[in-house]
Amino acid sequence: MTIPTLENNRVKLTLLGMSNYKHLIAIAQQPNLVYYSPSKIDTPEALKTYVQTAIDDYYHKTSIPFVVFDKLTETYAGCTRFGLINWHNKVLHIGWTWIGTEFQGSGLNMNMKFLMLQYAFETLKFDKVEFRVDERNIKSRKAVEKIGAKLEGILRKDTLMLDGFKRSTCCYGMLKEEWDGIKSEVFSGW
Repeated sequence: MTIPTLENNRVKLTLLGMSNYKHLIAIAQQPNLVYYSPSKIDTPEALKTYVQTAIDDYYHKTSIPFVVFDKLTETYAGCTRFGLINWHNKVLHIGWTWIGTEFQGSGLNMNMKFLMLQYAFETLKFDKVEFRVDERNIKSRKAVEKIGAKLEGILRKDTLMLDGFKRSTCCYGMLKEEWDGIKSEVFSGW
């Protein structure tokens, strides 16, 4: 599997690994950064385990994890990944995204999602991209809807959270045949 670097004038996404994850330790310790995620990242040990899992999935060809570098501020901002990659059915998920609070609402995430969607549809030639979002996470749900993904359904009480809560997960999708329209309507004006 080739290791892509996805980049535009705002953001650079490079392969997340043990050589660069330490740039994210301070960001990962921000309170409630992954409140709606079943992942634990708020200690250096937990973050290392999180990254090791992403790397293991990469070597099994089911994930491509990225470290996010904000070119505007010249700092590392967080991470994101392609996951649950199904090469046969040409479907993958975009998620596991967290960026520091100082980057939220800055347009960084929009740039990340554009590069990832463009790569998924135009380079990998995948047929569908999916997003999974905690039903309670209205901010992330609106962000996914803003980029043109459609709500396909809700998996009721399907994910056990760290605090014992059983969340319901909203499943969003975008099809390859929708991408050109979304690219010109959603991403052309920013």
